[in-house]
Amino acid sequence: MLSRDPTFIGEIVAVSGAALTVQLARSVSSGLSIINGQTYRIGQVGSFVRIPQGYQDLFGIISEVGATAAPQQIVDTTETGRWMTIELVGETIGSSFQRGVSQYPNIGDSVHLAVEKHLRQVYDVKEHGYIIIGNLSSAESIPAKIALDELLTRHSAVFGSTGSGKSTTIASLLRAITAIDDEGRIRYPSARILMLDIHGEYARPLTDVAQVFSIDPQAEEKHLFIPYWALDIDDLVDFLTGGVERNQRTAFLDKIYEMKRTSHERQGFAGIDGSSITVNTPLPFSLKQLWYDLIAYETMTFEGPARDQSTLQADGDPEALVRPRYKPHAMGAAGPFLNQQAFGIQRHLNLLRSRLLDRRYDFLLHPGPWEPGLSGRPRQDLDSLLHSWLGSVKPITILDLSGIPSSVLERLVGSILRIVYDALFWSREKTEGGIQRPLLVVMEEAHRYLASKRTSGTGLASQVVQRIAKEGRKYGIGAMVISQRPSEVNETILSQCGTVFALRLTNPTDRERVRGTLPDGLVGLLDVLPILRTGEAIVTGEAAKLPMRCRVQLPTEAHRPQSEDPKVSERWSLARRDEGYDRVVASWRAQNPLAVAQDVRILRQSVEDDVNVVTGSDRG
Repeated sequence: MLSRDPTFIGEIVAVSGAALTVQLARSVSSGLSIINGQTYRIGQVGSFVRIPQGYQDLFGIISEVGATAAPQQIVDTTETGRWMTIELVGETIGSSFQRGVSQYPNIGDSVHLAVEKHLRQVYDVKEHGYIIIGNLSSAESIPAKIALDELLTRHSAVFGSTGSGKSTTIASLLRAITAIDDEGRIRYPSARILMLDIHGEYARPLTDVAQVFSIDPQAEEKHLFIPYWALDIDDLVDFLTGGVERNQRTAFLDKIYEMKRTSHERQGFAGIDGSSITVNTPLPFSLKQLWYDLIAYETMTFEGPARDQSTLQADGDPEALVRPRYKPHAMGAAGPFLNQQAFGIQRHLNLLRSRLLDRRYDFLLHPGPWEPGLSGRPRQDLDSLLHSWLGSVKPITILDLSGIPSSVLERLVGSILRIVYDALFWSREKTEGGIQRPLLVVMEEAHRYLASKRTSGTGLASQVVQRIAKEGRKYGIGAMVISQRPSEVNETILSQCGTVFALRLTNPTDRERVRGTLPDGLVGLLDVLPILRTGEAIVTGEAAKLPMRCRVQLPTEAHRPQSEDPKVSERWSLARRDEGYDRVVASWRAQNPLAVAQDVRILRQSVEDDVNVVTGSDRG
């Protein structure tokens, strides 16, 4: 009877733990089988098989085929190519599928292809809390579903080489979360997702479901501001000064602590006991006033018998970053004399002033309504910042970091994540916290700021994300790490990612890193990584009921990220046009790809007019 069953492919000859050795039936003479009008390929690594056990069926995944799967004692026979190794993964009792097995099969039990109706038992779950990301590659009529709870609380990672469809996969994942159900309602109206967009790819495709913040906003985007006074002070001081020694650092930290205490005394911030304030308490203070007070202390001179009379000649202007002027010191006994208590930090203060004048850092050092005045009072407090980032009506918030100088990217990402994590950690008992309204943090190009310990040590961003990965589950904060180079991402962070979406990966080192996410018996599934189609992924881990190879549903043209390859042959075939490189220079100088060269043209015309006037007068 079994030989007449079109799904029958062989018998079990050995059982070793979860691994089964199967000898293919002689009736299976072709790699193709047509069952109920559908074509199935026999012996495909990664495909499912079914082992009937009376009322229940065991399910396994083919992990090895051919000579290497043959038992050792018959390696030298002619039967070496008709063997398979299968890894047991779960069972169905009635119509309900569950991972793990309650019993093992016996020698001689028959093995069958898992056809579409069986795959539906495994993958087509009906419970609430699953989102559809595409369709199974082996049965395109079956939707590929992942569990939203496990996706967030157990963290996730998305890997894929350039051109593998990584960006469109992310866009599809986020759209699946914000999708509308059959009744026309948003399925998850209280979803909360924060995306760090390093290349500015997602603003256009997600504009209808996302609020975008950018340092150079366009259309409906908002200004991205990050208040420096909410950052970790050690990192802030290092950025502002280029790094200082211990005694010099003390000068900055003591002054900042004093200014934060004064700020609280003047404004009386809610929830703060003055005795509990530290230098890292997120209280506003003025960097301009900090620079002015310290530069005055460093440059002041004294005269008089006791060397205690100030020689101030002119007050400076902290708002305009103009230092006060003192009589220059003299070498003789009459003075004026230098301040012997100075810390020797003039060079660092000069760098601080340069940072404050550098327009590239305005989003951080001049954060709009969050920039304190000289008295330390900002127009808006952190609650409005957090509300704009985490309390938007739209479910997704995109922080477009494409215009951020690369020299501060790692530090800035770490600062953003620390602000968000600390806010949700300390509000965990409130409805705005992460337990009552969980947050998914999506981190694009993670290898740039979550570097492996082997390459650049552990920076601020790595420290914060490690904390999220280890503890975020308890506070409702999940991480999604996205990278084209998983081998360069911090090992501790990757080890905490319970779900992995592996798209096409051609680098062997990157593939090895992904292999570590699978049990030993299923690593053969990843042998297909170099040949996956664009937008095709192997999904493994907590959010997938079982490892699956699926084709991610591509978004419409209007909703695709701006990451397409340039059409070289098409563009090079166009007729040559006049080009204005003044526009190139204008965008370069403005650090804005949409900047126009109007000022350049006006200046050029003005110069030409002046030349004409001079030339004409000479002729006259």
